[in-house]
Amino acid sequence: MPGRASEGVAVSEPSLPIPLPWHEPLWRRFLALYRGARLPHALLLSGPHGVGKQRFADALVAQLLCTSPGEVACGQCHGCRMLASGYHPDLLRVSPDEGKRQIRIDPIREVNAFVAQTAQQGGHRVIVLSPAEAMNVAAANALLKSLEEPGERTQFVLLADVPSRMLATIRSRCQHWSLPSPSPEHSLAWLGEQLGSREEAAFWYRVSGGLPLLAVELATPDSRALRNQLHETFDALVRGAEPVAEAARLDRQSLESILWYGIAWLEDLIRLGLSGEADEVRNPDLLPLFRQAVKNARVQDWFRLLDFAREQRRLLAAGGNPNPQLVLEAWLVRWSTLLRS
Repeated sequence: MPGRASEGVAVSEPSLPIPLPWHEPLWRRFLALYRGARLPHALLLSGPHGVGKQRFADALVAQLLCTSPGEVACGQCHGCRMLASGYHPDLLRVSPDEGKRQIRIDPIREVNAFVAQTAQQGGHRVIVLSPAEAMNVAAANALLKSLEEPGERTQFVLLADVPSRMLATIRSRCQHWSLPSPSPEHSLAWLGEQLGSREEAAFWYRVSGGLPLLAVELATPDSRALRNQLHETFDALVRGAEPVAEAARLDRQSLESILWYGIAWLEDLIRLGLSGEADEVRNPDLLPLFRQAVKNARVQDWFRLLDFAREQRRLLAAGGNPNPQLVLEAWLVRWSTLLRS
């Protein structure tokens, strides 16, 4: 993840992105507003992680910076070539510093200076903030003036998984576009192309909870390896392994991902415990583990563990700095107690 404000940074793909198939209705809305010179100066794109917010934003940025746009950016003009090469002087991206979870005030000061400049290519100046809910209070307050008085042909694009975590004063100055989850048909067709097989597409689509870009992320070798390691960890806990020792084997830098998997698995456990139906779970390959766990503890106990995991993840998202090793130890001790009760 890039740190601070990154002027001139564009998409990392070698060619310019285009909207995903399920973005078509919203893309048509964008084009109508853009061509009619009615596009709001600040857009807030929201939706769950994996629905394609970044892809839509990248396509939108390309369209705004293209000097000969059609239905999508032309890919041939000077602006498009700069963007595809990884540099455009009229684009500024802002995200948390490397290893940090908050957007602090310094990169927002860079945004305010950027907004005060004239576009070097004579077109739009575009600022992309992601995730917008990562701005701390000082950063959000510093951004308000630029949002209120952005100047001509200045476009803000804010991305948020959970917009309710943003300051209300920031949200109120943006037009909010919620990106819907795609249909299974759209998702599976697209995933089949990305992953190379219908079976892989169906499995990871189910694991992701119906979010295709998240499915692609989960199917990467690193994510698969972490998932397999966690499966082995919980199998070991069922067999009586020491939870603190198991926590020490996990990568502390992967705490957020570990909690994400744990939450998804706990939700599966609860579904299975309440309905008894295997078809309800998102991780069918883990059913033997889930069935053993359901036998060993009451559903309300799993709900309490789910609350703990969600609270730890919320604290991380809010910019908290808990000790990862202590969080992992406390979490696995709780798991172990329930798995062996």
